[in-house]
Amino acid sequence: MDNKNNKCISLTYSLYANVDGENELLEVASEKEPFRFVSGMGFALPLFEESVSHLAQGEEFDFVIGKDDAYGDYVDERVVDLEKGIFMRDGKLDEKVIHVDAIIPLVNEDGNRFNGRILEIGKESVKVDLNHPYAGLDLHFVGKILESRDATPQEMEQIMKMMSGEGCGGCGGGDCGGCGGCGGC
Repeated sequence: MDNKNNKCISLTYSLYANVDGENELLEVASEKEPFRFVSGMGFALPLFEESVSHLAQGEEFDFVIGKDDAYGDYVDERVVDLEKGIFMRDGKLDEKVIHVDAIIPLVNEDGNRFNGRILEIGKESVKVDLNHPYAGLDLHFVGKILESRDATPQEMEQIMKMMSGEGCGGCGGGDCGGCGGCGGC
């Protein structure tokens, strides 16, 4: 594979990290629900993409991405107390959405979107961890390439729509988060 950009890649993986001295399984992308992305579009960590984009269908991989090339160090200053009122609707806290360990979408003053994990709910504030869940961890990926081919013009168009905020366009619109190209949602 000469050109590593605009490749539709589908793969399985098991992701491990050393957590508190134990090799812990963090997540799995199975054959039934593989990880799909188009290379060169920023959907995967750069070193992850670099490690798999040259592989052909059926090839296996086993590599580690150090924390500095993954999600960086865990930064204590990224744990913040936010005013509880911003989580209230009609004077009430929606406990189905806002609870300890919930991952919540947030937007900063510049319109940038990111996620935070709720650590604690107090009387006046909510303590939120803005670090990536894998911050501070070296990531060990073991998996297999299921498909690697040039992305079709339709897939590239779908990705451009999604990246411009028009939604994925292939599954009923909206930001489904499941497209990433390569065959739709």
